[in-house]
Amino acid sequence: MFAAPSSTSIYFVTLLRHGQSLGNAAGLHQGQAEFPLSEKGIAQVRALIRRWKREEIFFDKIIASPLQRAQQTAEMIANAFKFPIELDETWMERDIGLLQGLAPEEAYKTHPRPAFIHPYQAIGQTGESQWELYIRAAQGIQNILFNPPGRYLIVSHGGILNLVMYAILGIAPQANFTGPRFRFNNTAFASLTYVPEEHKWSVLGLNDRSHLQDSDLTE
Repeated sequence: MFAAPSSTSIYFVTLLRHGQSLGNAAGLHQGQAEFPLSEKGIAQVRALIRRWKREEIFFDKIIASPLQRAQQTAEMIANAFKFPIELDETWMERDIGLLQGLAPEEAYKTHPRPAFIHPYQAIGQTGESQWELYIRAAQGIQNILFNPPGRYLIVSHGGILNLVMYAILGIAPQANFTGPRFRFNNTAFASLTYVPEEHKWSVLGLNDRSHLQDSDLTE
């Protein structure tokens, strides 16, 4: 998966979005509302496990969001490979306040989207702003670096993983959610390395989901 660099103090980081949840399947605004994996989501994780077994992937630790859909994904992988797992609330999905668990049509009817959303504005009236999520995403990166150099799998959610990419690449959150989007399909992952001595991030892959190609598991 990664070519071994000459430096001995390098972090190999894989950012993985959880498998499809029942909330995803129903098209709901999930946020921090709890939804388990759907049958399709379980099959997606199994497809990823088969791929990583073929590629002989190894991680020193899995760090996962404790939300059910992410924890379930992480536990399936940990059990298949016998990797240690750690739950970290920093990697939970964005708190979207009053929108959590609602279908889009209900959300727009009861909580209309403002005409202009500045990056400090709470989402869903009581949730996290773009800046708050950005700061939490940066803390997630910091938490990885509290560990020794090694190979780490982060199992998290599309919203916060997008802001993790912002933090790594030095992109500031913008008003109205403008700016680049880093897509993470269910069980898709990004591959990165970080060399602390040089403060050098390398992005080796984005939204990698080849384990889902040519199957009924794609979205």
